[in-house]
Amino acid sequence: MKKSRLALAVVAAGSLIASLAACSSGGSGTSQAEHATNCTNKLMVKSAPTVTVWAWYPNMANVVDNFNAAHKDVQICWRNAGQGVAEYDKFQTTVSANKGAPDVVMLESDHLTTFEIQKALVDIAPLGGNKIKSQFSAGAIKDVSSGNAIYAAPVDGGPMALIYRTDVFKKYGIKTPPTTWAEYAADAKKVHDAGGPAFGDLGSNVPAPLVALQIQKGAVPFVYDFAKDPKKITIKVNDQASKDVLDYWAKLSQAGQIGKQDQFTTDYVSGVVNGKYATYLSAAWAPGYLTGAGVGKGADKGKFAVAPLPQWDASNPVQVNWGGSAFAVTSQATDKKLAAEVALGMYADSKSLTEGWQKQIIFPLNKSVLSSSEFVNAKVDFFNGQTANKDIYIPAANAYQGTPYSPFETYYYAQLTAQIAAINSGKISGPAAADALQQNLVSYAKKQGFTVSD
Repeated sequence: MKKSRLALAVVAAGSLIASLAACSSGGSGTSQAEHATNCTNKLMVKSAPTVTVWAWYPNMANVVDNFNAAHKDVQICWRNAGQGVAEYDKFQTTVSANKGAPDVVMLESDHLTTFEIQKALVDIAPLGGNKIKSQFSAGAIKDVSSGNAIYAAPVDGGPMALIYRTDVFKKYGIKTPPTTWAEYAADAKKVHDAGGPAFGDLGSNVPAPLVALQIQKGAVPFVYDFAKDPKKITIKVNDQASKDVLDYWAKLSQAGQIGKQDQFTTDYVSGVVNGKYATYLSAAWAPGYLTGAGVGKGADKGKFAVAPLPQWDASNPVQVNWGGSAFAVTSQATDKKLAAEVALGMYADSKSLTEGWQKQIIFPLNKSVLSSSEFVNAKVDFFNGQTANKDIYIPAANAYQGTPYSPFETYYYAQLTAQIAAINSGKISGPAAADALQQNLVSYAKKQGFTVSD
């Protein structure tokens, strides 16, 4: 899920890793009787053992009911403890206290390592995780793994693409969507010079897609292997590829060819509705989010289309991801094997997955859905009937190779957010922002006790 990406920019720096030095191997969790009294849902088999779950998917109530109806041997006791960072902060409190955690917790892939290093999560590879590898792409499995360990069951992802306004493109003579970032910059200049709207937007509150574009160009911000050495990390956020991408967007921003509005805000959504932006660089979950926010329902209905994400090197296309959530078993789980059964089986049944993608709540990563004719050939109403899954999102998801995450992603995003804001205000160049970010992260990592290579 994507909306907690916004919260990443405003969360207090380092809040999720404050207790790295106090790593815990887990504790006794709450009792099953206590679990059952705190459920948002109604248990269908009250005599069965319960597994507590924290999760925030919009259709989670239905997902839980689907699972419970199909299982007499175990029941899910579900609560929504907040979305994204709100939940992570609560989970961090339970990790630090070594009590109060659920058996299963929903986490975005880029936050897994933060909790792995605290020994707050269980390796589910020997508890059924190895058996589901074939159900997902290599990139999806890599995002939830460390070495041979699997720390979560993947559910949804965010293969990126280029959403654009067909009416704006037609008005300013852009006959085909840009296939390279050079073409994107040329089109941005063309529209700007003609007095048109912003071609895109560089919101400082969404650093994750900018990181994805750096990785697309060849950057490797972090090399970190929790399984091999949890206190050793390579940080390189100011390599040439990273600097080039920041410089590219800085020039567009400072030339006034793209917007500088924080995304997911009322003003931003209003701008999307009213044609203030010609394009929106986003992920496969975007149609659901935009529709839910009121986009494409009024005068702007039928004016959106989607194209593959532009490439830095057309001869070497690279697909990247923004967003994606999974279910992890916590070290405090009362019955880890039973909890793993829930983590692996929840939001994995056909009924839940179908509801998820048809309502555009998730972009499923399970191959059973990605290869189904119903999903492949679906005509997406938001894109005026375009077969976006088949033409854009499925190829991008299948080609995605995984992302290297650090054990302090929240801090990283917060610092990058500050640099993007400085770029947008004209206070710093892209390359200088990359150097400042590198210095900041290396210093921070060393203070946290990491051995750092760059």
